[in-house]
Amino acid sequence: MTSPHPPLWRRAIAELLGTCLLVSIVVGSGIAAQQLSPRDVGLQLLENSTATVLGLAVLILVLGPVSGAHFNPVVSAAGWFLGRRHRSGLGLAELGVYVTAQAAGGIAGSVLANAMFGIGTAISGKDRASGGHLLAEVVATAGLIVLIFALAATNRDALAAPAVAAYIGAAYWFTSSTSFANPAVTAGRIFSDTFAGIAPSSAPPFILAQVAGAAVGLGILALLFPTAPPGAGDTVLPRSLETTAS
Repeated sequence: MTSPHPPLWRRAIAELLGTCLLVSIVVGSGIAAQQLSPRDVGLQLLENSTATVLGLAVLILVLGPVSGAHFNPVVSAAGWFLGRRHRSGLGLAELGVYVTAQAAGGIAGSVLANAMFGIGTAISGKDRASGGHLLAEVVATAGLIVLIFALAATNRDALAAPAVAAYIGAAYWFTSSTSFANPAVTAGRIFSDTFAGIAPSSAPPFILAQVAGAAVGLGILALLFPTAPPGAGDTVLPRSLETTAS
């Protein structure tokens, strides 16, 4: 008999690994873009966003059956919040484990990317916390939450990998912040003084904007999908996939 979920320790490893690799993709492709196209910032962003889209889709497909492929504290927190009504999704203690694993993975991802390119890990000096950037983070995060849980509410969770990756790729370009939309990724990018980095002074406002964006996204969901099924608080992938990996 399979359990409803893989053991928490296994899910935590999946979240740590997935967030680590996601940040490594974001930071590593940013370093490569800087080296390959040093005089063309637009081309750097294209290279960075393309690698992120492809890498994120793969990570969701590979690790989703284990942990749900959140890789993002606000996604996990939104899942916990939505699941409370039906006693599904993450419990509060599980949420704490997920967020801790994601934060550790985000920092490890920057260190890994720096090491792969022979760049010493250093604190970023890239200030990003303008009013426009913070508004962009609210918009980007709200859109991400609506997308993930609207798919779940309409039984189209199997589309999460391409849909989430496509949304993040688009948001790289239509938001002034290049769509971090993820506190763990934000924390991780502090530790790389490169194209993809963010200064420590900019990170707390970014994270607050992301939390606000998640709240906005949940409000939109409540308006659009007031009778969302229990699975909407569970995972970004179908529950049937989750139960096969025990």
